[in-house]
Amino acid sequence: MKAAIFHDRKNITIDDVPAPELRPGAVAIDVAWCGICGTDLHEYLEGPIFIPSTGHPHPLTGEAQPVTMGHEFSGTVTALGAGVTDLNVGDGVVVEPYVVCGDCELCAAGNYNLCTRMGFIGLAGGGGGLSEKVVVDQRWVHPVGDIPLDQAALIEPLAVGHHAFVRSGARAGDVAFVGGAGPIGLLLAAVLKAEGLTVIISEPSVARKTMARTTGVADHVLDPATDDVVARVRELTGGAGADVAFECTSVNAVLDQLLDAVKPAGVVVNVSIWGAPATIDMQKVVLKEIDLRGTIAYVNDHPATIKLVQDGKVDLAPFITARIALDDLLDEGIDTLVNRNDTAVKILVHP
Repeated sequence: MKAAIFHDRKNITIDDVPAPELRPGAVAIDVAWCGICGTDLHEYLEGPIFIPSTGHPHPLTGEAQPVTMGHEFSGTVTALGAGVTDLNVGDGVVVEPYVVCGDCELCAAGNYNLCTRMGFIGLAGGGGGLSEKVVVDQRWVHPVGDIPLDQAALIEPLAVGHHAFVRSGARAGDVAFVGGAGPIGLLLAAVLKAEGLTVIISEPSVARKTMARTTGVADHVLDPATDDVVARVRELTGGAGADVAFECTSVNAVLDQLLDAVKPAGVVVNVSIWGAPATIDMQKVVLKEIDLRGTIAYVNDHPATIKLVQDGKVDLAPFITARIALDDLLDEGIDTLVNRNDTAVKILVHP
């Protein structure tokens, strides 16, 4: 089968590789669509980051670069391994793309996203969604009912937004300030709106500002190139500041703005993955008693996230800006998102 293989920084190829074999307790899936994630771009530009480097295989998969990429994917069940129940051949599904040990204290407590040996399918090994087929343990396979499979490929990044919302402790009626309207920022905003928050987004890209407006996920869209963002947030909140803010850019200037724009005793949640250390003005954190929180991926968020879409509270269709073939991953996918990201939001790949 064809698969996108990460060999090293700025070295991804489309290769023919053996198809995965079905095993007991697992599910065989024909991949329908796979999104190109910001994490994939970080790996391409700066990696290996989550991908295990040569000579340092992942402790659970035993794999190191080269690995098959892709972790935002949907597909159709084609076969069930021995012992698999509650799924049927032909089901449309999405995958919660984890590799965890199940034995450590964090796994035992249900915090499997913090597993001491945690990895992601499509990064740490175990196959990936940027391939024609994948075999995944039943635990991670979620049926999506009648959600179209192209839209279902966005369930994974939407679950990232849902988990960030849960981590924030925000409630209906609160005001949220989202720094960055890339795919994660926009989908997080969609969750926040669905949960009854007022959403302010700051974003310089024309295409992404337009997406924030036309999809209705933002009540107010600011441009950091022309607006005094902090002053505008305070103006829109009657001088109080935002109740909660979300960093979705891995840009230090944006993090600084969030610390200024959030109200005293407010919460700032870092959602993005950073390719280099950030600097934080701790005096702002101290004097305003800001609660700065991290968030990684999701944990038990997929069922609630899928329900938001099934109930019509989130419409994923408008966020898809391009659909491409696997052979065009580099030229029409990665290159577009790296060098012309103001022209695209979410690009889906059809293996």
